[in-house]
Amino acid sequence: MCPNCEDFARTVLLLGQLALYADAAGADLDFVDAVNPSLAASLPEPPPGVFLDGYDPDDGPAYPGDV
Repeated sequence: MCPNCEDFARTVLLLGQLALYADAAGADLDFVDAVNPSLAASLPEPPPGVFLDGYDPDDGPAYPGDV
């Protein structure tokens, strides 16, 4: 597995585990709120093949709150 692919997969896995932890009884939501943005920001570019060719993340419908 390429280094970027491994980093991407590991970070996605950690984000998923954090989401499961956040839903658990007694979870420390302050911890979740502190770690989640940093973990999401560290998400590397997705490896080739994750999205279809020509995919543009900026192309699509406007969502509430978008300017």
